[in-house]
Amino acid sequence: MTPETNQNEINPRRFSIPDSIKYVFREQRLLFVLVGIGIAALISNVVLIRPSSTWHSQPIANSFHIVEPAFVPRRIAFELHSDHANAGRRIPLGLKSKRLRVLVTGGSGFVGSHLVDRLMARGDSVIVVDNFFTGRKENVLHHLRNPRFELIRHDVVEPVMLEVDQIYHLACPASPVHYKYNPVKTIISFFKDHKTNVVGTLNMLGLAKRINARFLLTSTSEVYGDPLEHPQVETYWGNVNPIGVRSCYDEGKRVAETLTMDYHRGLNIEVRIARIFNTYGPRMCLDDGRVVSNFVAQALRKEPMTIYGDGKQTRSFQYVSDLVEGLMRLMEGDHVGPFNLGNPGEFTMLELAKVVQDTIDPSAKIEFRPNTEDDPHQRKPDISKANELLGWQPVVPLQEGLPMMVSDFRQRIFGEHKESRSKFSSV
Repeated sequence: MTPETNQNEINPRRFSIPDSIKYVFREQRLLFVLVGIGIAALISNVVLIRPSSTWHSQPIANSFHIVEPAFVPRRIAFELHSDHANAGRRIPLGLKSKRLRVLVTGGSGFVGSHLVDRLMARGDSVIVVDNFFTGRKENVLHHLRNPRFELIRHDVVEPVMLEVDQIYHLACPASPVHYKYNPVKTIISFFKDHKTNVVGTLNMLGLAKRINARFLLTSTSEVYGDPLEHPQVETYWGNVNPIGVRSCYDEGKRVAETLTMDYHRGLNIEVRIARIFNTYGPRMCLDDGRVVSNFVAQALRKEPMTIYGDGKQTRSFQYVSDLVEGLMRLMEGDHVGPFNLGNPGEFTMLELAKVVQDTIDPSAKIEFRPNTEDDPHQRKPDISKANELLGWQPVVPLQEGLPMMVSDFRQRIFGEHKESRSKFSSV
């Protein structure tokens, strides 16, 4: 090997930066490197940027063009929530392909647990937040092993940080039994109801604002008070006693509606408002003071069914599956509301007692007691707005829905009795 060869060869054992530079400049290798870079740049410019089907350009200052993608990157799409911004492009419930992440406050309660069942069956990921004040863990136990389900023990009067697409705000004690036994409990229940309706709603609206989620408030027909219009339409402002024994619930829900609309108008939050009329079905609390659950539990226990007043006051009763369908249509629809969700079929308390007798025990007794304060004389929803804009109406009549509720109550009441007797025998 000659000395000249030794000078031209790079010794791999003594590889250095000067050797690399010498190699690049030798025999026009640099020219080939620059040509390769130029060809690559030309190909990327022509193939990836020029076609109008993928990109579009916008002139700036008549001499430069900024090339922008016609699609929105995934991260930006998540932050903008473009599916919420243009509700008109929403896919009908049965055709949805995107799995949503949904928060249900009060999701272990009567209505909430049935809503969770529907959302889970649709393929969504569901987070339930509940303090179990009126809800029961048993209502959602069948979902605990599902990786798409989460259960969090939390009171909505305290803030919570979660990442979701939709918020169904159902958390609120709604039964009169919680605030009518004595003055002390009444004051405590006033405080709890107002705190849940006002502070809890504020917290959930704040969460919806931070994460750009769609928010649905479950309000109530109680916002109409003892109505002077019949049936009640959404434009009716109501006849509520602001200092009565029911006002903590009635006025609390009215304030919650006000807050929801203020967030919608002032902060452009996507909101929905449902005014729920009397609802019944499996998983209702056995002794919550509501007329349907009272009649069914009393008839099953061979106790007299209690009617307050003369029994001529009217109510409308919708089965829980009808309500859940209405809530989901409202959430996925294009309209804010409020919407009445209820069954326009009207029953007096005496007529309801007769249906319960026919279903459970024809010999069940009826007991009359003095009427309660501010008890509405008539309650019937006008659902023409929901029918027209949501395509919704109840389909389960009382004569079909009540036996399903009775079956659930019978199993729970007599199951509890058997369990109590077995514990007593073991002691």
